[in-house]
Amino acid sequence: MLSYDYVKCSDLKQVFDVLQIHDHAYLLAGGTDLLVGMRGGKFAPRLLVDIKGLEELKVLKENAAGITIGAAVTLNQVAAFEPIVKSAAPLAAGAHSVGSYPIRNRATLAGNLCNASPAADTAAPLYSLAAVINLLGPDKQRSMPIGEFFLGPGKTALQNGELVHSILIPKPYPAGKGVYLKASRTGSVDLATVGVAVQSWGGKVRIAVGAVAPTPVRALAVEKAVNEGGEKDWTKVAKLVHDDISPITDLRGSREYRYHIAEVLVRRGLELTMGV
Repeated sequence: MLSYDYVKCSDLKQVFDVLQIHDHAYLLAGGTDLLVGMRGGKFAPRLLVDIKGLEELKVLKENAAGITIGAAVTLNQVAAFEPIVKSAAPLAAGAHSVGSYPIRNRATLAGNLCNASPAADTAAPLYSLAAVINLLGPDKQRSMPIGEFFLGPGKTALQNGELVHSILIPKPYPAGKGVYLKASRTGSVDLATVGVAVQSWGGKVRIAVGAVAPTPVRALAVEKAVNEGGEKDWTKVAKLVHDDISPITDLRGSREYRYHIAEVLVRRGLELTMGV
């Protein structure tokens, strides 16, 4: 039977005080990954620190800087927020594709990122949108491009005592269409076998791919061919995604299948965002 202590924090100062005192303390926001991992033996916290009620982490707003999404904002809130639907379509689609509706009512965007799964459905969309992760510690705050946040499967740039405070989708927003395309074993409620986010930026493109490398990655070879080389043969250019990915074989798909599906989804994404 699992044995751990629990504290519900009333403000961020209390959170940092607790984290400094206790070893093996885990933050609890949505808990949809954490609790499953605890039951499976992946996580063994001695203390759960409940932060889901902190108003500062529930912020979901648009201002002159862009769209700010607090660490306690759920995926359903992200998927339904009008500025995201209008200006950050890949993220709305990625958030909507996670699990089932009840899961998305609990799961948070920050939690989906902190789990650091290469297949995280919101990671590739945030890459394509040039998102920034805002980190907060007891005595400092720092921000980094999302591409610097992921270090490997289950590993992030978070330091001891830090938490993700919010995610920023900065202005100016992309001038163009954006999509998130996902292949999975079932039509819903499954992790991505391959996930591809394609975002047009006024005639140029940013592409990110998930579940094909230790972290989500940019399809830089494809981007270069389109943005610098002016290539418009999407079938031809999509093959270049092979240069930027290193998929493995697991229960969701073989290495060869992932190479093929990544190419197919990149082509479809380019057709949808850049024109046939």
